[in-house]
Amino acid sequence: MTAHSTRSIRPGAGAAPADGFDRRLLAPMILGSILNPVNSSIIAVSLVPIGAAFGAPPSQTAWLVSALYLATAIGQPVVGRLIDIFGPRRLFLAGTALAGIAGVVGTLAPNLGMLIAARVILGFGTCAGYPAAMYLIRSEAKRTGHDSPAGVLTVLAISNQTIAVIGPTLGGLLIGLGGWRTTLAVNIPLAVVGLLLGLLRLPPTPAAQRSGPDAAVRLTTRLDAAGMGLFAAMLVALLLFLMNPQASHWYLLLLALTAATGFAVRERRAAEPFIDLRVLAGNGPLLATYGRALLSYVVSYAFLYGYTQWLEQGRGLSATQAGLAQLPLFGTAIAVSALTGRRQEIRGKLLIGAGAQLLACLLLLLLGASSPVWLLVAVALVVGVPQGLNSLALQNSVYHQADPERMGSSAGLLRTFGYLGAIVASAANGIVFTHRADTAGLHHLAWFLTALAAVFLVGTVADRSLGRVGRDEPADDGTAAPAA
Repeated sequence: MTAHSTRSIRPGAGAAPADGFDRRLLAPMILGSILNPVNSSIIAVSLVPIGAAFGAPPSQTAWLVSALYLATAIGQPVVGRLIDIFGPRRLFLAGTALAGIAGVVGTLAPNLGMLIAARVILGFGTCAGYPAAMYLIRSEAKRTGHDSPAGVLTVLAISNQTIAVIGPTLGGLLIGLGGWRTTLAVNIPLAVVGLLLGLLRLPPTPAAQRSGPDAAVRLTTRLDAAGMGLFAAMLVALLLFLMNPQASHWYLLLLALTAATGFAVRERRAAEPFIDLRVLAGNGPLLATYGRALLSYVVSYAFLYGYTQWLEQGRGLSATQAGLAQLPLFGTAIAVSALTGRRQEIRGKLLIGAGAQLLACLLLLLLGASSPVWLLVAVALVVGVPQGLNSLALQNSVYHQADPERMGSSAGLLRTFGYLGAIVASAANGIVFTHRADTAGLHHLAWFLTALAAVFLVGTVADRSLGRVGRDEPADDGTAAPAA
């Protein structure tokens, strides 16, 4: 399916501009892609009050984080591949509706188990937004002939970073207004708006692709359900082990290895594999980008969840105060992204982000129960630099390094590695904060994160291929709107 086949006239919306990016796509692209980061970050300040409400320690409430990422780590590349084959509209609408249903279930959840189930539903519901956005960006680039929409990519990255960083602050304010259930209820109006925008602005799937014998052939031959099933089994077993890494759970690693072997055999023999391992294995720069994403997101989400919990329990701040303490991080991340977003060069962004990330991890070792406010602000300011640079650079790397015909699944894999990092961070938080988020646990976490940040920096310095990313592309045509 080509980009041209998806760009039909939308009912009531008029034709897309002939030579510029269709700005009407920005609003559904942004809203769909932020549904996951808003739910990832907003719960950071909810974990303590939810634990108090249900009498659950941090080791149990950590499942609220892990459950969402378990679902999304599996669902993102699967839904991305479906978008590659069938286009974004129906999958965007289905996922957005599922996110709204999860909001209702979570708001009414009578116990922790039901709340975890709502987070699983939410994870699958938020799988379509980001792959759909990346697919549409690539489709518009093909349609217009301007294959370097740096401005649009920047808008998408800044939107995701904004909501990810402002999430704890928003969550704190919502909890102050109506309790922790409001952090689940917020998905209901977001889903309603997303459905309206998707119906009005996303291009409909051509009739030839919606039904008929050709659709059945695509479903059976291009979908590679066996490959997707083995991929899901591999991730489930691996992530369940990472959520609770103990020697007694060795069988989970064996199951993951078995599923991975079967997946590799299947994908090498499939006519249209779910993930073309032969192409992926030959794309070293893209594999390196996925590895950097894993390391970067372990550090990022450990700060988001572990540091935020320490602010509440170790430093004694309220949920609202802990959220407000993250505002400097928010401001720095947005400013850095806005200033550097239109620059095509990737390596410099990653090097600066890697250095700032390492410094932020070391600063955690200076914190204690009586740390002054200025030091908390300093930590947030430093963390904001890699938050603003790394995500943007990683996203742009995938855009330039991935096979254009598999942009949806490649973008989904980027988030899968990010979610894997989030689960590793959640597991690390559960290990160091066994009963409560105290300062001793924070310092143990800091040493672990410092080691990962050092590997990220060394790997970035050694990767010379980064100097070529985006260098051969024409300058941005400036057609992107600054906001939707």
